[in-house]
Amino acid sequence: MAGGSFRRSIASQLSKVLDLPPENLIKSISAVPVSKKRHVADFQLSLASVKENSSSDCLAQDLHLQAQQLAERLKCDSVVSAISAGPGTVNFTINRELLAKTVLQQVWKDGSEYGVKSELFSTVPRQKAVIEFSSPNIAKKFHIGHLRSTIVGNFIANLKVALGHEVVRINYLGDWGMQFGLLGVGFQSFGNKEKLKSSPLQHLFEVYVQINKAAEDENTKKLAKDFFRKLEEHDEQTLSIWKQFRDLSIEEYIRIYKRLGVHFDEYSGESLYQEKAQEVLKMLEDKGLLQKTIKGTGIVDLSEKKDLSTVSTVMRSDGTSLYITRQVSPSVLIATAIDRMNKHSWDTMIYVTDKSQSNHFQHLFQILKLMGYDWAERCQHVSFGLVQGMKTRRGEVIFLEDVLNEVRSRMLQNMSSTKTTKEVQDPVETAEKVGLAALIIQDFRGLLTSDYQFSWDRALQSRGDTGVFLQYTHARLHSLEQMHGNAELTDVNVACLQEPDAISVLQHLLRYDEVLYRSSQDLQPKHIVSYLLTLSHLAAVAHKTLPVKGSAPDVAQARLCLFHAARSVLANGMKLLGITPVTQM
Repeated sequence: MAGGSFRRSIASQLSKVLDLPPENLIKSISAVPVSKKRHVADFQLSLASVKENSSSDCLAQDLHLQAQQLAERLKCDSVVSAISAGPGTVNFTINRELLAKTVLQQVWKDGSEYGVKSELFSTVPRQKAVIEFSSPNIAKKFHIGHLRSTIVGNFIANLKVALGHEVVRINYLGDWGMQFGLLGVGFQSFGNKEKLKSSPLQHLFEVYVQINKAAEDENTKKLAKDFFRKLEEHDEQTLSIWKQFRDLSIEEYIRIYKRLGVHFDEYSGESLYQEKAQEVLKMLEDKGLLQKTIKGTGIVDLSEKKDLSTVSTVMRSDGTSLYITRQVSPSVLIATAIDRMNKHSWDTMIYVTDKSQSNHFQHLFQILKLMGYDWAERCQHVSFGLVQGMKTRRGEVIFLEDVLNEVRSRMLQNMSSTKTTKEVQDPVETAEKVGLAALIIQDFRGLLTSDYQFSWDRALQSRGDTGVFLQYTHARLHSLEQMHGNAELTDVNVACLQEPDAISVLQHLLRYDEVLYRSSQDLQPKHIVSYLLTLSHLAAVAHKTLPVKGSAPDVAQARLCLFHAARSVLANGMKLLGITPVTQM
């Protein structure tokens, strides 16, 4: 890794002066972010990160003095051309030609693996991760939370795969519960088999809306309860109807997810864990954890955990599994977690849902610990905030496909007003890919747990910090290579890449592994988004000030190599986020 070779060289010299092993210093040496002030340094050592017991009142003054003293003891060499002290930091400037040569060679050599081979990941063990995400409810409204869960879970899975982990992607469907009692009765009254086959999600939702209007009727309630009871008793005819609902819905989900570039290794659901949920209740009872209220409801007391609610309800008073809300009964989730450990022997399991379910998952993990499952410590809930204002021209979003169609339509309209659209071979497909980039970048720009107000106009802007801008930059750089021939790294004259705008791009490329490492630690995509937006702005400036056309052959070739490296890293990062880079716009 380009940054890695420089860090090792700097750490080697520092270790002799500080009398510390080089490996202890590596993560304290970071690439300096590019700023408008045209900084000189490429790397800096933070003294606070290597000094122990540095909590005195005069900490800042002490560290600044120590930084000056340390800088004076260090010497420049063939790698480092300048050393200076900052506020609590020692700054290192890399030999400019070596910087250009090393970065370009590493991007070329590693290709799609650039950044992931960094020594920053050398101590991170390769693991098997099970990631549950998306998880819509069959026949119920598709709200924006499911879209967020889908793209966030896909990002986490992409990142872990890129870093060499084994990943199992699971879509845990809401495919059981009293709503299927209502749905079964509703389909008998309002259902249409042809509509069910042609558009299952839409038709089942329409049926569900209609039967809900009639649900206040006591007879309808009784019929729905009877239908669901038959489901739980595995009545053949009732199960056949339910299975048709589920199978046709999954077929349509697969088709829609394909438009998003998302796939799953496993379609699971609440329906698969009914018997095992009963076994869990028996286990809880045998361990003395299951208590009964006066009304007969089954609970687990979590009062020792002060930050949690005192009890978690795991069973209805009539003995059936609890399906009051989409927050599934812990007995079902416990059964699911145990089954996944038995089946996949995972090292970590991640649930991706909105933050309203945080308490629910804390309950789950706590109950698993009380049951003696130490691996509960390796379960993680990645939560996200709410999105307001996601509406199509026809009104509020109901289905994922409405969002996809809307973003494609709006992007096509924007593209039709530009002069270059006629050059695009498949404007519809391009519009969808660019539109998806717009959605993803607007969603990923901030902290995942933050709520935000969605804006179509802001998301689809071609300039500024948007997904459209990322796609435009990638297409523009690709077009540059097509116009002037593919860049060739052999015998490139790196002395031709000493302009400030070229150095800024190279310095930024140095930081990519640090950004990946940071995102791998907190599973937040915003670090990568910010990095790619900055890279695109730097590339846009360099594209203006460092022309390829009309330059001397060695200068043109060097600049082509620089732009190729920028495009390569841009494409890598976009793919991690779940964005397919376009080559024409």
